[in-house]
Amino acid sequence: MSRIVGIDLGTTNSEIAVVKDGQPFVIPDEKGSRILPSFVGISPNGELLVGQPAKNQYIIEPENTVKSIKRKMGTDERVKLGDKYYTPQEISSFILRRLKEIAERYLGEKIEKAVITVPAYFTDLQRQATVDAGEIAGLEVVRIINEPTAAALVYSMKDRGEDIRYVMVYDLGGGTFDVSIVEMESGVVEVRASHGNTQLGGDDFDRKIIDYVADWFESEYKVDLRKDRKALARLTRAAEKAKIVLSDRPFANISEEFIASKDGQPLNLVFEIARSDFEDLIRDLVESTIDSIDKAIQDAGLKHNEIDKVIMVGGSTRIPLVWEIVHHRLGLEPHTEVSPELCVAMGAAIQAAIIEGQDIDAVLVDVAPHSLGVEVLGYRLGMPVPDQFSVIIRRNTTIPTSKSEVYTTVYDNQDVVKIKVYQGESERASENTLLGEFLFKGIPPAPAGVPKIVITFDYDVNGIVHVTAREKDSGKEMKVTLKATPERMSSKEKEEAKGKTERIWRATVEMDDKERKALISRARKMAKEIGDKKKASQLINLASKLERAIERGHEDEVEEVEDELLELMYEVETE
Repeated sequence: MSRIVGIDLGTTNSEIAVVKDGQPFVIPDEKGSRILPSFVGISPNGELLVGQPAKNQYIIEPENTVKSIKRKMGTDERVKLGDKYYTPQEISSFILRRLKEIAERYLGEKIEKAVITVPAYFTDLQRQATVDAGEIAGLEVVRIINEPTAAALVYSMKDRGEDIRYVMVYDLGGGTFDVSIVEMESGVVEVRASHGNTQLGGDDFDRKIIDYVADWFESEYKVDLRKDRKALARLTRAAEKAKIVLSDRPFANISEEFIASKDGQPLNLVFEIARSDFEDLIRDLVESTIDSIDKAIQDAGLKHNEIDKVIMVGGSTRIPLVWEIVHHRLGLEPHTEVSPELCVAMGAAIQAAIIEGQDIDAVLVDVAPHSLGVEVLGYRLGMPVPDQFSVIIRRNTTIPTSKSEVYTTVYDNQDVVKIKVYQGESERASENTLLGEFLFKGIPPAPAGVPKIVITFDYDVNGIVHVTAREKDSGKEMKVTLKATPERMSSKEKEEAKGKTERIWRATVEMDDKERKALISRARKMAKEIGDKKKASQLINLASKLERAIERGHEDEVEEVEDELLELMYEVETE
């Protein structure tokens, strides 16, 4: 079996990992960084930028740079890069391609399969969009697992032998939050309950600082920085940096020269924010996570004092206020022995290794984060009530699972019913998330209430639901893939997206080769101009070697020779 990698596809940062010598290992890029910023951009000359280069560009080209695309997963929203529009799946596929490239370069082998993590509270649409993104990137997504579950897997290996049974995983990242109650026993990691908010995270904390500083700046200079995209991008970067500083220090300075102008005069932003002010700004957001903690513990059938350990996951858990509020609620000191930023990717790698068949003493059991059901016509006091939600699979049911319920017709000789599948907790179907709908036709003629229509939901390990409808007496059956909505991609759309992203990816590679050829020309020119014949000869030899490697298409060799040549050129230039 080919190697399977684990990927944490995050809102603000992403990582890729494997199990190495029995231990999860996050793979570094060419510069040694294990964290890839989840930014994608197009440079002014049309080059695709992914990761740190895109994040750097965001300050000067915010209109050609995308951040926090994870928050748009599962929607039909498009974002513009250059002269083209892209779906969230396509943008995410660029991040996945870059991670795939990092792993292939480090491991020296082709990577085609991955386990990808998602927030526990992601809907079916968001999970499906993540699978689509992986397929567009050229990856077979063999499993989707929840982020807190992945973190629990890491700690289950670390804490083996300790008297720990019930663990709470508190996962607060850049754009999403969820909490899971996990039971660990004899190498089995079973998620008992999950709760959360897919629209809460570090981005929201940044926004609080942005508005706080922008309001002050407007009161001082009568200029709103939020109305200028470049000024807002600079302020966003400064706010994120200040937030990070405030995790370790009581004050942070925000300083941006010439951030705006008024009446032709440049304006500088110089502002000091105290940690106490920051905590006042975000306190309501952090306290809202307590509701999820309480609900998850209640759903797990436990009391707060039965929790043995609290694991903190996600960069935003480094904020002292988050620690204080969680500690105060549970009376336990939160744990971060494993890096909160890397923990999820490491857990994904462990799950990947289990699927590969590696000898890892852990078994993962997960749950459905939302209830699943269909819209029905209900009755109250003998009166029909439309838009009712009939639950087939209840929230926090262990998955994979298959459950069925029986429904019937509402009028005589009805030969067709519309089955609308929803995900959520409201009693009103329309207030939940519509996953899809389809028509079940050919019901034999019979009085209302006689036909027995059995609807079965098969909920797989990726948290994706498959639906079957069957008329009991006639045996007529219909197995369906949920009708495509604007948020989901058909096979044809995925192929088109793959071709589209492939073209822009290849265009970038070609541009890299042009830059390398320019490097070769500079090296040869330098060889003619220097007096050191030995180094001149080395420059010419390396330039020729690089040229041959490019022609052969040996990317690993190209990278190696390019580094040698750059190092020698730098040595010559600095002499």
